[in-house]
Amino acid sequence: MTKMFNPPHPGALIKDVMTPLNMTVSMAAEQLGVSRVQLSRVINARASISTEMAVRLEQWIGGPTAETWLGMQIDHDLWQLRHSKQMPRVAKAKKYVENRVR
Repeated sequence: MTKMFNPPHPGALIKDVMTPLNMTVSMAAEQLGVSRVQLSRVINARASISTEMAVRLEQWIGGPTAETWLGMQIDHDLWQLRHSKQMPRVAKAKKYVENRVR
């Protein structure tokens, strides 16, 4: 599998769904059963897609699946972390040898 360069935040796809429907954030939020602020934060990449939001989006649009929404979020988050200064540096695991005195 090839890795996408800087995968978009899944909120961008929500915008792509709303635009041809001439739908406002408030209208979409009402249909999804979430607050306008919550949906706005996701759409503007200030919040991640939660498992609950993924299920709501799946039901609202009729696809992509919740797993696809979460996969897009994970791809985005991992790429962002791997290309940031906050990337953790961890030493490789070493075999533990118990040192007992008998």
